[in-house]
Order: sequence, then C-alpha cells, then structure tokens
Amino acid sequence: MAHCPYCGTKTNEDESFCVHCGKSLPADLKERSQGYQSKGFNRWWILPISVFILSIIALGSMYALFEQKTTQAKEKFNQGEALALKGNYDEAQDYFNDALDLSYQFPAAIENKQFLKVATLVKRDLNEAKNMNDEQKFQKALEFIDKAEKRLKNYNGDAVEQLVNDITKARNQTKLSHLQFLMKKQPSIDEQKMLLWRAEAIQHEEAKTIANQIRKRIVSHAFSTANEELKQKQYTKARSIVEEGLRYAPDSEKLQSMKITIEKEKAAFEEAQKDRIEQAMEAAEKEREINKKDAVEIVSVETKLDEYGDLVVKGKIKSVATVPISSVSIKYKLYNKDGEMVLENDVYTYPDTLYPDEIGKFEFTHYDVNEELEIKKEEIKPTWFLD
Repeated sequence: MAHCPYCGTKTNEDESFCVHCGKSLPADLKERSQGYQSKGFNRWWILPISVFILSIIALGSMYALFEQKTTQAKEKFNQGEALALKGNYDEAQDYFNDALDLSYQFPAAIENKQFLKVATLVKRDLNEAKNMNDEQKFQKALEFIDKAEKRLKNYNGDAVEQLVNDITKARNQTKLSHLQFLMKKQPSIDEQKMLLWRAEAIQHEEAKTIANQIRKRIVSHAFSTANEELKQKQYTKARSIVEEGLRYAPDSEKLQSMKITIEKEKAAFEEAQKDRIEQAMEAAEKEREINKKDAVEIVSVETKLDEYGDLVVKGKIKSVATVPISSVSIKYKLYNKDGEMVLENDVYTYPDTLYPDEIGKFEFTHYDVNEELEIKKEEIKPTWFLD
C-alpha cells in the first residue's frame, strides 16, 4: 500500500497529489511506500528507543559505580575492624571514616565509630587504674576498673570481649598487688584466714601460690594449738581448733589425723580414764617385753627456723613393734648453741595408727623463737598405745 511520504496518508496508485496535505506525490509507487515507512519510523520510534537505551546505560553505570563504592566501603570497614581488634583505635577510626565517605548508609561503621570512642575511654580508665595500682591506691584503681566495665555494658562483639579480658586482667592484677602488699605486713593467723578467701578469688598463679602458703600456715597453727590443748585434756577445745583449720584445708591429712586422735583420747577419757591408763600401762609393759621395750625407732629429726622467726620441728618414726600401735607421742627437748635446754615438748605423730614397719611423721611449730635450736636425738622419748 502506498502512502504520502510527507504526512503518511494513504494514496491511490493513479493520484499525483496528496488529498490530505496537497503535496506532489512521487511517480514511483515503490518510493511512496519506502518513503512513508522510513519517515514514519524515525518520527515515532527512534527517539523513545534512544532514550530507553541511554537510560539503561546510565542506570548500569550508576549501579556499577555504586557496587564499586560499596565493595570499597566494605573493605575499609573490614580493615578498620581488624585494627580495632588489635587495639589500634585511631587507625581504625580513619578506616571507618573512609567507609562512610564511600557509603554514607553504613550503620555498622557508624556504630563502630561510636564504640571506638568508648574503647578509647576504657583504655584511659585502665591506664589510670595501673597508675593508682603503682601508687598502692588499690581501692581507687578498682574504681577506675569498675568505671571502664560500665562503659561496655551496651556493647558486644570480639573487640568488646578483648576489652573485657583486659578489664578482668587489670582487676586481678590490682587485687593481687593489694594482697601482696598486705602479706608483707606479716598479718596474724586470723587476718590470714580472711586473706585466704581473697587470694582464692583471684584468677592468677601467684595468688594461688600465696593461698597455698596461707593454708599451710593455718594448718600448722591449728595442729600446734590443738596439740597443746590435747596435752591439757581440753578435748572439746582441741577438736574445735582442728575443725576450724579443716574449714580452710579440708584435705589436710595432718589435721584429719589429729581429729581422730582427739576423738579417741576424748572417748577413752570419758569412758574409763583410770582403767584405760592402767590397761595401757600393762599392755605397754607386755609389749615392751616382747619388743625389747622398743616399739618405736626414731628415723630422723630436724629443726628449721623460718622467715617469721618460728622454729619448725619435723621428724619421722618407724614402728618396730609386732602389733599395731596408736596415739604415738614424741617428747623432745630443744637446746641453744650454748647447750642450754630452752624448750621441751610433746607432739603426736600421724597417722594415728602405725602397723609394723610403717613410717609415721610428726611436726610442731614453736612460735617467735627467733634463734636456731637443736634436738638431741638420743633424748627423744616416744610413748604409744597398743591396739
């Protein structure tokens, strides 16, 4: 079908002029048809198609640019987080700022920037705590540490966990320094009992060592004091002292053995003091005859003056009897360098019951002696009961 190449109106093959626009029509019918299609297409379709294509290209470019900036922002953010985990807060701050410049809609970067401000304050508090600790102002140091901990209550994550660990270490170090400061003042046994709980609450190897030292001293004091009460037949008081010591050292074989000894002695005294003594004397006499009057062999004995001026007496015995013996008591004398007898004492051995050829031990602490003393092994006198 032919058309006017100027206005697009349909034309007949025999028409020379367009009935619509009045312009002269080409004589070639083929030219009429192609002319109309070409001009009609340019007029109605080229512009919107061009606009559509350009829009696609523009949107694609913008999207590609956006994706590139987003990727770069993420890289900056990750680098900032890595630096924050290492404690390099100033450098991390710069990377988070770069991430926000590349992508302003980055909530995590904004939040991390806020956290870095808090982290910097936490580090400052911990430094102040260390300064206070060095000046032996331990309570003030703990106040700074508590302040640092409160700053982190609304945050979480790996960097926060690291700061929490730093806070825990600072708190334990401050408590340990305070404990060491108090121990240098040579506190009494009752004061050391209070310090033991404090030492056990500190997560530090040095604190554990101090706790063990305190516990050992409490055991030694309880055993020695209970032994003195036992010699005076003060069974209830002796048992109370031992039980108090066991509160702080429940696994002490020394105190557990002393408790058994006290119970046996108390039961025997209450039931038949006189008969028990007579029977024990008779049994001891018979046993002496069987064992040539020598049921106990002194294996070793030593004295040592400790750093507190207390004299510790230690020794080992061996049962050479043919039957079990119990409640073995060792009586000894202590001499000074001039050969003068300064002290004498009785101490029970442990375990309470010794079987033939079994080794027993004894230990006693004499407080505030402040001089080296020695024991004459040949003068040691053991006593015992036969089971």
